[in-house]
Amino acid sequence: MVTTPSPKHLRNMDKQKKAPKWKLWLMGAAIVSGGAFTISAADSYFEISKNLEIFTELYKELNIYYVDDTQPGKLMKTGIDAMLNSLDPYTQYIPESDMEDYRFMTTGQYGGIGALIKRSNDRVFVSDPYEGYPAMKAGIWAGDEIVEVDGRRIAGMETDEVSKLLKGQAGSTVKVITQRQGMEPVTHTLTREEIKIPDVPYKGMIDPSNKVGYIKLNSFTQTAAQEVRSAMKDLKDQGASKMILDLRGNGGGLLREAVNIVNLYVPKNELVVETRGKIPEWDKTYKTLSEPLDAEIPLVVLVDGQSASASEIVSGALQDLDRAVIVGERTFGKGLVQQTRDLYYNSKLKVTVAKYYIPSGRCIQKLDYSHRDSLGKVEEVKAEAIAEFKTRNGRPVFDGRGILPDVEVMDPELAKVVGGLYAKDLFFEFATRYRLAHAEIGPAEEFRVSDALYQEFVDFVKDKSFEYDTETLEAFKKLEEAAKKERYYDHAKAQMEALHAELAPDRMEELTRFRTDIEEVLRNEIVGRYYFQTGRAKAALATDPSVKAAVDLLNGPEYAKVLTTVKPGK
Repeated sequence: MVTTPSPKHLRNMDKQKKAPKWKLWLMGAAIVSGGAFTISAADSYFEISKNLEIFTELYKELNIYYVDDTQPGKLMKTGIDAMLNSLDPYTQYIPESDMEDYRFMTTGQYGGIGALIKRSNDRVFVSDPYEGYPAMKAGIWAGDEIVEVDGRRIAGMETDEVSKLLKGQAGSTVKVITQRQGMEPVTHTLTREEIKIPDVPYKGMIDPSNKVGYIKLNSFTQTAAQEVRSAMKDLKDQGASKMILDLRGNGGGLLREAVNIVNLYVPKNELVVETRGKIPEWDKTYKTLSEPLDAEIPLVVLVDGQSASASEIVSGALQDLDRAVIVGERTFGKGLVQQTRDLYYNSKLKVTVAKYYIPSGRCIQKLDYSHRDSLGKVEEVKAEAIAEFKTRNGRPVFDGRGILPDVEVMDPELAKVVGGLYAKDLFFEFATRYRLAHAEIGPAEEFRVSDALYQEFVDFVKDKSFEYDTETLEAFKKLEEAAKKERYYDHAKAQMEALHAELAPDRMEELTRFRTDIEEVLRNEIVGRYYFQTGRAKAALATDPSVKAAVDLLNGPEYAKVLTTVKPGK
């Protein structure tokens, strides 16, 4: 598994590791120095045994003598989590109680009613029903409050508690009482289903005249490659002769699915990725096993800072093989592989066992978890240690920093006022009201926020409480703290207060200045009320700068140039 943000291996060391002579030398050294090797191993086992005895005794003494109830299970979980957190954030203990969440992570499946929920002001609301599943089929809308589940009042509960009540064995029933704004409560008896969150939530022809197809891949569960294959076939049947694969926001998943997706675009027996760990069991080579679906179709892969792990294997391998042009922002930089190990009492350990290396030989891991600064902060791979590698066509690529796109397109950062509105659920509340007042909105891709609709939104939020700080104001607060610490503040108090007033954002002015940013989120929220996940995707694509850049690239001469032009190194 390469999961859902180490020192870099030096290339010469890697070559030595693979060389047969090196292995023979190591075997000989182990035989010759057998006595020393045995003593070293014995020392290690003694150290483990000693510390286990100390830990057991300490745990027992705490539970007996600590002044308050220690809750033994919780105390042990805290200790385990702290121990694993000192390694890396991907090595995790999974107790039996969290096994359903683990199953969802690897399969995308769970038993339930098919709806996302959110908490607001001590109440729980449906935030997004999934298309085709029990909640949607029962007529439950986003914005409906969940009042009761199987007779239990929901007010005051956390979302994870409510989620557990709604989930259950497929085929079982659950009684849910919902209330829509301004209406009487409604009782629904829902039959839970096996909910499968699609890896490919949307596919479509986004530029039919130029035969450009688009596939959005959100995760790498056990069905990811099959869903991408099916989407590719459907789009090719519709006439697609160019393709965009969108991996933005995709945090990864199963390594084998990443290999299978690369195999859709490259010939059989191509190296996709190698894994190398501390023990030989994890030294593996993954090659394509089948004939490709289409090894010639022009392909653009979209990535961003949240594209991680398996997403980086796909985008990195296609870049190294000069099979696709990578567009967007630098990826996350996770070059680590996890494997699960079974523990007692139906629990598991997800543990980092290896690093992975894509076809050029590079490992793109950015953070070095084996080295931390004096405050315990993990350091990045040093800039001077970054090494240059070559793609198949000789283009320079680099390790230690994720995947750098061939064509960089920076998504503009949304204005801070958008975060303030979002944090207070004002987009959500307005869309709920809008859905109640309007039976339809026309096609999702054509919906626009008119002047009248935007003014209605401004009128809705102007008397609401929402706060946010700009980066400028955050910097000013640090200045203010420093001035107080150094005792300059009292001397300049009047000027500081005047400057604070000038820097504080004028909410109404910013609602006008950043209308474009606000409209984008508002349009997405409203469209989702009528057309669910598919509608959200269509609405977002209409103004997406990375998608526009990808379409322009596929329709022009630059696509071929990018893959063949050798630029100077770093």
